[in-house]
Amino acid sequence: MLNRLIVEPGKDAGLAERDPADKLGLDSKDDAKAKLAEVVEEIATLHDRLYAEGARSVILVLQGLDASGKDGTIRSVFTGLNPQGCRVASFKAPTATELAQDYLWRIHAVCPRRGEIAIFNRSHYEDVATVSVKELAPQDVVKRRPHHIKEFEKLLVDEGTTVVKVFLHVSREEQGERLRERLANPEKQWKFRSGDLDDRARWDEFMAAYEDVITKTSTEWAPWYIVPADRNWVRNLAVAKILLETLRKLDPKLPAPAEDLSKITII
Repeated sequence: MLNRLIVEPGKDAGLAERDPADKLGLDSKDDAKAKLAEVVEEIATLHDRLYAEGARSVILVLQGLDASGKDGTIRSVFTGLNPQGCRVASFKAPTATELAQDYLWRIHAVCPRRGEIAIFNRSHYEDVATVSVKELAPQDVVKRRPHHIKEFEKLLVDEGTTVVKVFLHVSREEQGERLRERLANPEKQWKFRSGDLDDRARWDEFMAAYEDVITKTSTEWAPWYIVPADRNWVRNLAVAKILLETLRKLDPKLPAPAEDLSKITII
């Protein structure tokens, strides 16, 4: 599954050739949910070891257009993990304080401590794709940013943070269905904003911008994965497996006891 999702460094992201409704060989929704439970259980075990080890950390970047399922992915994949060792950072329009700094300042400020997993709900890639489409900065400024980001992520990796980047690839049709659902469901109306429709009208521009930045920034040290997001159950399992394989490769170890426990008796 993961070999189908990764963007090989130096190759095009190929978003137009990737099916957002791909089932990735999964048989059914029930089967995927059962597998997800198993995967999340192993993630929790490895996360506990990462936290106890206290030497390395992980960043999972979740990037995607509106209604691609970033919030739902976080709820599904991270349920049951030790909250002491997880943090979620959501990146919206920058504040006045953030605008007074370089664009990576607010990203670096919330990078995980050793032993933690940080989940970025949107990320520094907004400062390339969204800023480019909406012309929020001069194009010569934006064009420099993919290089900056690659070097920034290399710094993090060199210092012990594994960076994994996931683009949740939703179709325009499915996005429309989800936005209509938000409007119709009182429990979800708070998520809707009129600006979503403005962005939807520029769908092709956003997809072109993401095609460009993903192609330029998928590296050996911080690869991109394109996850089909039209089916929630496929999306959740795929992201969970990406995280699981990342933790398996890290193979975190529990620290040795501080003293010889064989000599301790509890009465």
